[in-house]
Amino acid sequence: MEQKIMTHLALDSRLKPLLETLPFPPAPGPNPDIFVDLLSSIISQQLSVKAADTIYKRFCSLFPGGTPKAELLLSMQPESLRTVGLSTQKASYVCNVAGFFQERSLFGQDWNALSDEEILHTLTQIKGVGKWTTEMLLMFSLGRPDVFPADDLGIQQGMQKLYQLDLEGKPLRKAMEEIAAPWRPFRSYACYYLWRWKDAAK
Repeated sequence: MEQKIMTHLALDSRLKPLLETLPFPPAPGPNPDIFVDLLSSIISQQLSVKAADTIYKRFCSLFPGGTPKAELLLSMQPESLRTVGLSTQKASYVCNVAGFFQERSLFGQDWNALSDEEILHTLTQIKGVGKWTTEMLLMFSLGRPDVFPADDLGIQQGMQKLYQLDLEGKPLRKAMEEIAAPWRPFRSYACYYLWRWKDAAK
């Protein structure tokens, strides 16, 4: 499968050098916990990797065994969540996730049985969970191969540089979508390479 993906993406002459110099992305682990991954993603938003990791570990320490549980999370006072470093808004958002999963009985959900669009439709109903957060979940937790997060700043900057796009806003997004169309059905992998390339160039 790896060779099939590489061969397909290498048809893009700008992308090909990245494939030749950067490692192939690792596969996600088996049986992801979507509830926990969503909480982690919300807590990590707009924070450095180090700060996010510290706050998430403190958050997990509030739960027996270190694994967040919805029922216990919903019983916590906002002050308890703020003491481990969550903002008032993020404390509200993680509780929204817990409430939504409980109300919809989503803890036994087979996410692999749902399409990308179905998952996006379901999870973006939660206040605090947007399209970008759900796209990251699709890529990194569920290993979906054909996600294209066009609103991601890293992808935008990477494509602006690699494809010399002197554009912003809607014209940039349109150009990005056109460039990415031939990457189907492996757009996720192209994005992994763009992120790696951009980070390596810092």
